[in-house]
Amino acid sequence: MSAPDEREALTARPSLYAYALRLSRAEPDGRLPEHGYPSPERPLRPLSPNDRRNARRIAADTITPFLTDPDAVRAAGEVERRLDELGVRDHHVRWALTDLPLENEATARALGRRLTRTCTGGAAMSLGLGLLDRLGEPEDIPYLRTIGLLRDFTGYAVRALEPLDRPAAALVRLAVRVRDRDVRALVDALAAGDGDTARARLVTLPRHPRAVGPETARRIAEAVRLADVLREDRANAGVLAKAAWLLNRMASRRDQRPEILLYEDAVTVYEAVVARASDLPPTLDQHAILLALALDLHSGPSHVLSWPPGRREALLTDLESLLHSPAWAGAADGEPAEPVEPVDRRRADWIRRTARQPFGHPGAGGTGLRVEVAVRDPADPDVAETRILVGGRPVLPEAFDLGPGNAPEELLDSGRLRATSEPREVQLAEAYCTEGCCGALSVTVRREGDQVVWRDWRRTQAGRRGQPQLPAYRFDGAAYDTEISRAENDHSWAWPAKMTARLLTAGLRDRPELLTRWDCRPAWVSTDHRDPDTTVLSFTFLPGLAEGRKDRDGPWLQFHWELPADDAPPEARAAAALARLEATDPKTFARVSGGSREHARELGFPWPESG
Repeated sequence: MSAPDEREALTARPSLYAYALRLSRAEPDGRLPEHGYPSPERPLRPLSPNDRRNARRIAADTITPFLTDPDAVRAAGEVERRLDELGVRDHHVRWALTDLPLENEATARALGRRLTRTCTGGAAMSLGLGLLDRLGEPEDIPYLRTIGLLRDFTGYAVRALEPLDRPAAALVRLAVRVRDRDVRALVDALAAGDGDTARARLVTLPRHPRAVGPETARRIAEAVRLADVLREDRANAGVLAKAAWLLNRMASRRDQRPEILLYEDAVTVYEAVVARASDLPPTLDQHAILLALALDLHSGPSHVLSWPPGRREALLTDLESLLHSPAWAGAADGEPAEPVEPVDRRRADWIRRTARQPFGHPGAGGTGLRVEVAVRDPADPDVAETRILVGGRPVLPEAFDLGPGNAPEELLDSGRLRATSEPREVQLAEAYCTEGCCGALSVTVRREGDQVVWRDWRRTQAGRRGQPQLPAYRFDGAAYDTEISRAENDHSWAWPAKMTARLLTAGLRDRPELLTRWDCRPAWVSTDHRDPDTTVLSFTFLPGLAEGRKDRDGPWLQFHWELPADDAPPEARAAAALARLEATDPKTFARVSGGSREHARELGFPWPESG
């Protein structure tokens, strides 16, 4: 061996897999690393603007010849060398691989295995993981599990691992991505194979939504094998209560996509929870959780799980019987004592408003339309969403998975769902970011003779495939008008502060001069996300607006006016707010909430201090 070759051999990089394996073996007691391991630093060749524009095609052209090479050892070394020379990044490889056909699965699988076990670069590792995502087999599990500990590749490795071993995939994801200490203790117990401690940690998991989000809830259920735990430990009410809570968290849209639809054991766990729900104590907390599950079974994502015929309806019947029994109804009515904590009072009010909503609605079946507003348990506050059911089945969970239905203010208060002979495109749902970022779902509504037709669905959804094409829906015109009118006038879902906001919105829509006379324009009216009992009016100060001489590029400021809860009915609160706007410049009592410090100084208003 020549001296240069010897030096190269002595300084050769270990494979990414060997690097991760060495670090994991050094962990005490078999623990999984908190937040994962960093990948070794490796310089990348800069890409020219032209290469960046064509990186996906370059990656595909580079990869394709090697997918059918029978010599996996040679192919792995050569494709990694070529990817390095070209400066192709790992995400370019993932994009390119999405559309590439795998004509010879055996050779492609062999290439994927060789790359994941021997490569040193990110692009090559992404190629290997992408191939095993499509072609992996049980023998790949230990390698994928180890590579997943490298935080740059956790998502790719977990995706390839999920079809092979979901509990292992969930555990890796939790170990690398979750920061809550209680969840971390559960991860450690699972990694150590200590089932008793893991079960105890499961029962004592924190209930704060920020500690356990929807995806984390699903990963926990998968990692602990929740369906098996419920089957094996039938006497543990703590496990049962936590299972109900985890289902509820998975059904939340806080992570945009409904995680419950990704949980393969959802139907089994639902059946176990409902079958034993009478073993739970009839408290306000348990009542709210079970009612939230019923609401989701009725009109949310859980409705569209793969239920055996009639089984979902049977679960709803069982929940209705339980929650309307004297002992459980008493928990919601504040017996033996009225709730004293604000969140408990909100939950009790929410139960009273929502108690009947999940259980039976005449005319919701067949091919008819039903429009409902759903509000989640106040312990897990979220947006009020408009749910569209056709033939009794919710449309949005299957058609759009990046956000809930639009707010009732946008669809019902605005009258957008009303049908006329003029076609109107109506946005039904939008991604939590914006339509321009991740997409939305819209439909064209038009009256044709004695029918109303929904057709020409438009789904702008970045990077998503495999969702069903929506058909044209035809509704009886008279029945449609009756349903839209009912939904627009049904305010039973709204709590007092929300009702105040709706009335205030209507008042400003009818009398825009109440704000324009003060050089102001309304932005939105809603409730405070942190304090749902507070109504908030947001408006923009635009100097010169009242006289029609607003400087397009001139200074402006955003204001918030907060109306805390009191004992007055919503109608009186909204009327008093409108009267105050008529008499007094709202800039004198609202607070600055946006714009810029420079604009505030120029316009003579104090800029809010951070914190």
